[in-house]
Amino acid sequence: MEKIYYIAKNAYKKREPEYPMARVTLRKNTAAYQTRRTTADAPKTRTHTLTKRIITLPGRTLLPASFFQRAITLPGRKPQKRASDQSFSVLRANEKARLAAGPPKIDRRRMKKLALLLPGHNEELIIATTIRSAIAAGQSKRDIYVVDDCSSDQTRQEAIAILGKDHVLSVKRSGKALAVKKAIRKFDLDTEYQWLHIADADSVFGTDYFRIYKKKLDPKKYAVAVGFVQSLRGNWISTYRAASYTYSQHVNRRVQAKLGMISVFPGPITCFRTDLLSKLDFEANTLTEDFDITLQVHRHKMGKILFIPKAVNYTQDPQSFMDFCKQNLRWQRGFFQGVKKYKIGLRPHAIDVSIGWQVWQAVFYLLQMFVLLPYMIATTGNWGLLPFVLAADFVVTGVITLLSSVVIKRWNLIGALPYFYFLRWVEIGIFIMAFIEIYALRKFQAEIRGWGTEGRRYKLDAAALKDAAAA
Repeated sequence: MEKIYYIAKNAYKKREPEYPMARVTLRKNTAAYQTRRTTADAPKTRTHTLTKRIITLPGRTLLPASFFQRAITLPGRKPQKRASDQSFSVLRANEKARLAAGPPKIDRRRMKKLALLLPGHNEELIIATTIRSAIAAGQSKRDIYVVDDCSSDQTRQEAIAILGKDHVLSVKRSGKALAVKKAIRKFDLDTEYQWLHIADADSVFGTDYFRIYKKKLDPKKYAVAVGFVQSLRGNWISTYRAASYTYSQHVNRRVQAKLGMISVFPGPITCFRTDLLSKLDFEANTLTEDFDITLQVHRHKMGKILFIPKAVNYTQDPQSFMDFCKQNLRWQRGFFQGVKKYKIGLRPHAIDVSIGWQVWQAVFYLLQMFVLLPYMIATTGNWGLLPFVLAADFVVTGVITLLSSVVIKRWNLIGALPYFYFLRWVEIGIFIMAFIEIYALRKFQAEIRGWGTEGRRYKLDAAALKDAAAA
């Protein structure tokens, strides 16, 4: 027995030199340990055969001792093949066959329909409202899970009070995407459910959100589904966002959905077929993990994407101008990180056309205002072109705002038209700044793990929840 320990220790020492000692634990079973001594006049020989062994190191996981399977013979004798060796050969052959067959197939017809996962960091002001709105919108409480990414407030306690400890996971600071990956593994969401809906913890779901969602989901047709994101009723920034979201989704996203080129899966409204989860890289080092995962799905051609405009989710917006700028800067930096990482525009894919068109719209607007218009004024000497062009642009913006107000039934959008121009030009400036940082200055190349939500959460009142499901 001491001989086996000595051999195992030294064999393992070659693989892990920083651990000079190893402990061999023998599991007792048929022919687990055999010792044979020869007669007194022959050289002493011991043949040891271990069919089931485990090597244990301090702080390490258990390693199968098949690595140490061997016959140990002192000089003068040849080892004899015993029944236990034959048993080991059978076990090894069976193990090879199992590995060659791959993971066991899962009968997806027996899986539950849809799970909701809410990742969050310091969300105590909103997490309870989010969970209750999900339940009111048709999601069963037993199918809701929360992953708390090292919050310093009462986020975990608020979630446990509604869902219980078994549905709440706390992890060390990981960032949203990696926290989601850890929760999927912890709760077995990829084997228990057909679909996984991932929503930001500040989401407030609209009436019948999940009832609408579940009716539309078809795993045979679609790989990903996205709903409709809208701003909660609030301040002037929320009003601007409401008009912007309404136009971009009712027009742009409907066209993208028809052509199979939805350019981003927004954090609050995205649902994945669970067999795709193992193929996605949740540890991508970008500022906008939602956009990165979107590009992964398109680049690897994982399947069709469904747009469900009637499934509306309401989200919080920044409460100050500085927070508005910070959030937009993070979005635009993440956008150009993804464009650069996946070489958007260099391949004949639908997503390249979709994103290329969005970038071209911004570039063309800038060329029109800062190149074409000054050139026409300089060549014609007609300064009247300047107010004419600005007035035409204002009219177009006004028509878009009016239509958005009618669609979402928020008439205060019309009164907010004057500062729409100001915020739009701020966004254009941030767009240019992010492009220079990523492509010219080559910033933000290192690993990034963050949320960008610090200080932006606020408790909701009845007016803000007017459009949401009764919580």
